[in-house]
Amino acid sequence: MKTKIFLLLLAFNSVIIYAQELSLVREDGKFGYIDKKGNYVIEPKFDNAKTFSNGLAAAIKDKQWGYIKPNGDWAIEPKFEKVKYFDSGYAMVSENGEWHYIDKTGKKLDVPAAEKYYDFEDGVALYRNGDKIGLLGTNGKVILEPTYDAIKKFRNGHAKIQKGDLWGMINSKGKVVIPVEYEEIGNEYHTNGVEGMKGGSYGIIANGKFNPIEGADKVWGFYGNSNLTYARKDKKIGFVNNQGKWEIEPQFDKARAFVKGLAPVAEGKSWGYINEKGEMVIEAQYRDAEVFAENGMAPVKQKQWGFIDTSGKEIIPLEYDITAGLAFLAGNDSKGFINGLARVKTKKGWGFLDKNGKLLADKWFQNAEPFTSVE
Repeated sequence: MKTKIFLLLLAFNSVIIYAQELSLVREDGKFGYIDKKGNYVIEPKFDNAKTFSNGLAAAIKDKQWGYIKPNGDWAIEPKFEKVKYFDSGYAMVSENGEWHYIDKTGKKLDVPAAEKYYDFEDGVALYRNGDKIGLLGTNGKVILEPTYDAIKKFRNGHAKIQKGDLWGMINSKGKVVIPVEYEEIGNEYHTNGVEGMKGGSYGIIANGKFNPIEGADKVWGFYGNSNLTYARKDKKIGFVNNQGKWEIEPQFDKARAFVKGLAPVAEGKSWGYINEKGEMVIEAQYRDAEVFAENGMAPVKQKQWGFIDTSGKEIIPLEYDITAGLAFLAGNDSKGFINGLARVKTKKGWGFLDKNGKLLADKWFQNAEPFTSVE
């Protein structure tokens, strides 16, 4: 019984450690890290530092870069001229003018000779020989010989590829999942489908089939859990399903994705929100509007930004500046709430608001980046 209790406590503590998130902040010209209570976990002592990724953060000492642990101790001593973020357990570093990969202990990864290497993403790294691009695995072995003219950023385990003037998509094993036969293709794989253009027609690639959208001259990608995305026809924007059928006829001047059953749309210069029937349920009255976060809050703008709930009620006054910052490192490029906090700016500096508009630790910083996991 004691053994079972010990294992349960160990598992519980592991979850706590895994769930810990830190934000890179700057105060009095120095960089440090705070937790989600606003307390310093690592005091501001670095002249420069980066956000945590894969459990380590790059920091500088005596003009040399190394990597620190979440407790502030050095995991890899400072000795590099330049460094990048860890992904898939590896980071690119420049030492004596040459770039190479290291693991989280600082050990160099052996890889085949190439003219240029790129960062790891989703367990693979691009490399170039001549004018062709291939893929390496985290064991340093070749997954895909240099084959394509271009391979773009991996997202959701997939990347768009180019041969000549045509595009397709591969997965992280180098397998073609969308044939290279499209004049254009979206940047991100989504289970509902991927936007593309074939034979001069815009449409959605879903279940191995291209579904053209009648009259469309542009189409955007699916977002989140929504079954609808938006497209443009005759200078107006509407919403389509993954079969390329118009569900909401083109009638808006601008639009963004559905989240929580609501999508921001613009009529002229005024933004509001529609439901999935195309009905305007939050009056078009804002100069700008973003998608809702999972907590049911969305950023809206008059002269400055604030936040409303899904009923349209103003919850946080419109008196802030907002930006995505480096939120993409957390897997989210939203300008709104990320895991319960929104990053905002005033004349006093940068800080974080909770869903009630309360300032984290009642404190502003010279800079503050979105919270990221320190797993």
